[in-house]
Amino acid sequence: MKNFAIKLVWFTTAYVFVFAALNQTNVNIRILLFMHSIGFLLIPFMTYTVLTDNYKTNKTFKDWYEDYPIDTLDEDEDKNN
Repeated sequence: MKNFAIKLVWFTTAYVFVFAALNQTNVNIRILLFMHSIGFLLIPFMTYTVLTDNYKTNKTFKDWYEDYPIDTLDEDEDKNN
């Protein structure tokens, strides 16, 4: 998922962390309110972008996780029986 949607998720996450950190400092309230209003628009935009993303994959739930070295769940169950 190396496309615009994942980059937007990373940017939004970093933005929220920076905003939360700045709330703990003595930053001017106008800057915080401006950042809050941007975040108020950024989070729904990110959600909409992720949900409407045209990402396709040939993986299914049978493929399990890519970091776990099994081919499919059915084959793993056959080995255990």
